[in-house]
Amino acid sequence: MTRILLLGGTGDALRIARALPSTNEPDRAHVYSLAGLGKVPDDLACAVRVGGFGGAAGLARYLLDERIGLVVDATHPYAAQISANAAAASRWANLRYWALRRAGWQQQTGDDWRWCDDWDGIVGLLAPFARPLFTLGREPLAHLEAIPTHQQWTIRCLDAHPGNARARVLDARGPFTHAGERALFDRHAFDVVISKNSGGSATSAKLDVARERSVPVIILRRPTLPAADREFDDPADLLHALRNLP
Repeated sequence: MTRILLLGGTGDALRIARALPSTNEPDRAHVYSLAGLGKVPDDLACAVRVGGFGGAAGLARYLLDERIGLVVDATHPYAAQISANAAAASRWANLRYWALRRAGWQQQTGDDWRWCDDWDGIVGLLAPFARPLFTLGREPLAHLEAIPTHQQWTIRCLDAHPGNARARVLDARGPFTHAGERALFDRHAFDVVISKNSGGSATSAKLDVARERSVPVIILRRPTLPAADREFDDPADLLHALRNLP
């Protein structure tokens, strides 16, 4: 049996991890790897590893020491460093590197999307607005002391964090419904949304509500990710390929 290292942290990755078969040999079990953020699943038949590897070199050593036969990258589309390390380590260890590359959202009629490449770009586009909703994860938390006096931020991320007088932090985990997002917009009167182009359906309702209300959306462009030996845009297709491994 080919031993798989599944790099996860997304809903799609967890779905794949739940489908990995168990084995009676613990040292040959497939491994689901998490960086350590968010909830660690306790209902998997495969092994779960939490924490970093020490860069690409450390990951390559792990692959060889643990006799991994295939690396599957199902990390978030914005986890560029993890993906770069995984691709490099796989090359060094002479292993196959597969990746789940979820398609990004596509702009629709009525959308007012404004694109940028980094935090400085976000700040520049954000200047005219007063009540932004950030859905970037934890990154805005590093900038709480730099909030302009005319702005009141709402930051939604997975875990609870303290805010301040001009920033409230909402700990929430998708999927989010249209009704829930409409209620959130009603409650806080957002005039702009800041989002990654994550793709998928779990967090897309905010875009639909923004479109309904003519609220602009500042979109952080995706980073460039390394090429993989095989790339999949659907978890079901990836699972089918995994089931046919020797």
